[in-house]
Amino acid sequence: MGRKTRLAGAVGAAAIALVGVWEGLRLTAYRDIVGVPTICYGETLGVKLGDRHTKGECGAMLLASLKVHEAGMRKCLKRPDSIPDRSYVAFVSLTYNIGVRAFCQSTAVRRLNRGDVEGACDAATWFNKAGGRKIVGLVNRRAAEHELCREGARG
Repeated sequence: MGRKTRLAGAVGAAAIALVGVWEGLRLTAYRDIVGVPTICYGETLGVKLGDRHTKGECGAMLLASLKVHEAGMRKCLKRPDSIPDRSYVAFVSLTYNIGVRAFCQSTAVRRLNRGDVEGACDAATWFNKAGGRKIVGLVNRRAAEHELCREGARG
């Protein structure tokens, strides 16, 4: 049986840093690019406009949410612990951003489950739209995740 989480130590710190940079920190709830109430590092679950949190609360929310997304991600992968650390961090970041359902239905997962990590890294770049439009920020985020992912795949 595989480990339940890899978000401890260096892997967890890398995931928090990567997601934190791309999501950005907002202590007051706002509407994201498609109008969803969002707070902290991109949290949307149960968020209402007017909500406020401290930086510490946001950090705790991010770690908890990353673990939830990681658990969902792991459920659709045949061998999650065989994925290299850097690639794993990139896929956790992707899952956090697009959601477990979208990740689990993706070509990236099909490729990972065939053992094709590099192909999965490439497929992950396709998630660059919001509201049906290509978004520069998502293109850039996917490029950064892709670079990290390919570094892991190459060893």
